[in-house]
Amino acid sequence: MAVHDTDENGRTPLTQKTLESLQETVDFTKHRLFVIDNGSCQATKDMLVCFEDIITKLITLPENIGTAQAINLAWRKRKENEHCVKIDNDVVISQKGWADELEYALLLDPTIGQVGLKRKDCWETPWHENPEHRSILYMLPHVAYQKWVIVEKVKHVIGTCVMHNWRLLDKVGYLWQPGLYGYDDVLMSWRSNLAGMYTCFLSWIEIFHIDPGGDEYCDWKQRHSGQYQKDVSNIVDSYLSHKRSIYYE
Repeated sequence: MAVHDTDENGRTPLTQKTLESLQETVDFTKHRLFVIDNGSCQATKDMLVCFEDIITKLITLPENIGTAQAINLAWRKRKENEHCVKIDNDVVISQKGWADELEYALLLDPTIGQVGLKRKDCWETPWHENPEHRSILYMLPHVAYQKWVIVEKVKHVIGTCVMHNWRLLDKVGYLWQPGLYGYDDVLMSWRSNLAGMYTCFLSWIEIFHIDPGGDEYCDWKQRHSGQYQKDVSNIVDSYLSHKRSIYYE
C-alpha cells in the first residue's frame, strides 16, 4: 500500500480507516503487509506507528515517487511463488478473509493474472451495451467437495484492491505508469491479457471507496492522469504491435 498523505490533502484519516479495515479482515499470520510512505505528513507518520503489529515492513521515502514505483519497492521483496496485492489507502473491506478468497481463486485457476475486488462505481456488467465494458460470469474449475467460485471476467480490473498472480509477475515484471498517478492498473491489465492470462473480479466481496472526492487533491489527480491519456493509448498500441515489451523491470 502506497501512502501519500499531506497536510493539504488531509488523507490521514482515510489511511487510518483502511489500516483498521485490514487489521479486522486479514490474517497476518499468513499474509504480509508492506506500507510505502510516499513523502507523507507527520500526522500519518505518527499514525502508522500505531499499526506496527500488522505492518511487516514500513518503507519511508522523502518524497512522492508515484504509486507504481512505490509499490514496486515492496514487490521487489516478494518471496518465490508469492502473490502480490496492490491496495489503495482509501478503502474499507468488511469481508473477513478476503485475501484468502482471492488467493483461492488463483489456486483454482492459475491462468488468472489479476483478481480484484469490485468497487460499486465500476461499470462492467454482462449486459453492458459497450463490448469494452461487457463482462462474463465464469465458474472456476472445480472438483468434488471444493467450494464453488464464480468470477467476473473483464478487460480491465480497476486497481483499488487487486491480487496479482506470481506467475503473471514472473512474466511481466513490475507495475509501470507514465506519471505519478493513474493508469498502472490499465496497463497491467493489458499486459496480463497479452501474457495469455485473464483479469477478473470477485464481485461478491464488498469494497467501499471512502474518499469523498470533490477536493483539490482529487482535481489534481484527474488533471495529472489526464495529461497522459494519449501517451497511454500509444503505449498500448506499442504493446499490441510488439514494439514495446510487456516486461518491465
